[in-house]
Amino acid sequence: MKSVFATLPSPSQGSIEIFSLRFNAYGLMIALGVVAAVWSFKRRLLQRGHEEPDDAGSIAMIAVPVGIIGARAYHVITDWERFEGNWIDVVKIWHGGLGIWGGITVGVITGIFVARKRNLGIALGLTCVAPGLALAQSIGRWGNWFNQELFGRPTTLPWALEISAANAKSAGFEPGTTFHPTFLYESLGCLVLYIALLKIEERWRPRDGRLFGMYVAGYTFLRFFVESLRVDTAKNIGGLRLNQWTAIIVFTLAVVYLIIDRLVELESWPRKFQKKLLSKSRDSQD
Repeated sequence: MKSVFATLPSPSQGSIEIFSLRFNAYGLMIALGVVAAVWSFKRRLLQRGHEEPDDAGSIAMIAVPVGIIGARAYHVITDWERFEGNWIDVVKIWHGGLGIWGGITVGVITGIFVARKRNLGIALGLTCVAPGLALAQSIGRWGNWFNQELFGRPTTLPWALEISAANAKSAGFEPGTTFHPTFLYESLGCLVLYIALLKIEERWRPRDGRLFGMYVAGYTFLRFFVESLRVDTAKNIGGLRLNQWTAIIVFTLAVVYLIIDRLVELESWPRKFQKKLLSKSRDSQD
């Protein structure tokens, strides 16, 4: 088994050269994720018959930059000690350090404001963008691979991640130690979530807004377990990492929303049925 899979090597550098142009790999993966999300968003707006599918790009032009600022702000606020005395590092996002919680929250709120100005229904917009967010995260996580960061506990599994001796030593491990590739776990998990959301919509057609709640619940459930494997420095509260507590809280809120939304739908169903019967009765009388 080990000979078949060997180990997963890390890139020797954090940049990619394309046609004599050198790109920072972390930023490139984030950009590719954004492109994929906008493509998915636009495609789904078209499928829903939205008259202005280009709204996807217009919303992204504002929501994405603001979301990145929110993601960086979350990382800086929750790891304040790392930047004390070296505040210039706050702007060096190409070195990594984007908190998905801040990015999604600020980005989505910004997107809602822009969508309202463009007369795009909020529930419809959230439903259409949800799968694309999971797809973007699946692609963007590969930036951590290039940066050799956010890996998990040491392991000798066939797919264990190799990192440079310098990075292993700075993390407090002996050179040659291999680790859980948590970036890969999360990337594959988000890809599965993307496909699952599309299949759920295709089969059950949940009402607008609910698919976004499913995305949030699915991602936070995944993130809780992936976070438990990571060994990077993080604040711990009651034996859990800060991001695990965040995942628990956000997961709970998402599930509560889904339950309440379902109860409201069930409560309104008898009234809709009565109206339908009344309409049929009037038609028969005519």
